[in-house]
Order: sequence, then structure tokens, then C-alpha cells
Amino acid sequence: MLACVLLVLFLSVFAPSSALAAPKVNIADGFDFPVGKPNGTGYYKARGLRLRSPQHFGEDWNGRSGGNSDLGDPVYSCADGIVTFAHDVRAGWGNVVLIRHAYRDPSSGSVKFIDSLYGHLDKMSVKNGQAIKRGQQIGTIGTNRGMYPAHLHFEMRHNINIGMGRSGVLSNMENWADPTQFINKHRRLGREWRPVTVPTGTYKPFAGFKGI
Repeated sequence: MLACVLLVLFLSVFAPSSALAAPKVNIADGFDFPVGKPNGTGYYKARGLRLRSPQHFGEDWNGRSGGNSDLGDPVYSCADGIVTFAHDVRAGWGNVVLIRHAYRDPSSGSVKFIDSLYGHLDKMSVKNGQAIKRGQQIGTIGTNRGMYPAHLHFEMRHNINIGMGRSGVLSNMENWADPTQFINKHRRLGREWRPVTVPTGTYKPFAGFKGI
């Protein structure tokens, strides 16, 4: 009996991280816009999704007063989820947060996953592996060190393998979602109380950074 107790204690202390339970998240009960919550009030969409050349894989949200008037404004998670990536990747991105969401597809009734990306942030207030609630502030609108006028670059991806490595990913609606269309279609979903396991480790390394 004593040997069994000692074995349990040993495993609880020295078991490898891979043996730990995979993270779980609540199934989203709806999606909101990432600025001017919940409806984007006070902001406008300067650029939308464009999968044809010149490509733009998400939406650019600006404050209605223009310029840098929205610099430092709060950015919110569009739904419940878990942070899968939160790093300053510099280049044309700056501070970037990726959040993975689970939702029940109204058409099929099955649970699906979608990633939301928040780019060019001035500040990030979340970290990898952190559970997030819909409407929770995750950072502030930035300029990527003055590279752009202040705005939020916002993407949603059906393909949860993309991460920061967009090259080689087909430009179609199987991989990408139109953020405004998706949010409007999924504004209110049924509340479910049983969390689901989230697939992790799906991103390819990018400039030395990996998500969870």
C-alpha cells in the first residue's frame, strides 16, 4: 500500500508535461466584434477580406475620427477561447495575439474550431495558454512602431494550422472566414456548460516563435 502511495506521489511530481491534461475551453455562446464592443460602435472597416490579388486576409478596423485617434483603444476577444499565440513578431506584424475558439455549428450541429487573430497591437495583456472570455480586453490598438496609422488588423481562420505562416495556404473560404459575415451569423449561440478539449501544437514555428 505504501509503495502505491509513493508511486502516485512520484508521478504527480515528475510526470512529463506531455502527460498533463490537454487544455479545455467553453463552447462559445456567441461572437462579437473586437472593437467598440459588442457591435463595433465608433469604428469603421477600412479594408475587408480579399482573397484575390491584392490579397488581404482579414479586416482593418479604424476609429471613426481617423488618423491615430484610436491609438491605445481597447481590443476585445470576439468569443470565449484560449490564447494560442501572443508575441511581438516585428516585421509587418508587431504584437500579435491568436485565440482559438470552439463553437457549435448551427448548420451541422457539430463542434468546430476557429482562430481569431489581432495584429499590430500597441500592448498585449494576455499570454499563451490563458483562458479568455468573450469581450475580455486582450490588448490595445497600435501602429506597429509607427509603420501604419493606428488600426486593428483582425482575421478569422477555419484552418487552425496557419498560425503566423500564411505562405502556401490556399486562398479560399475553407481556410479563411470573412470576419464580419462570420460574426453576424454567429452572434448568439446556445450556452453549453461542458468544456471541450482544444487541439494545440498545430502551428508551424515562425521566426522562432511557437504557439501552445
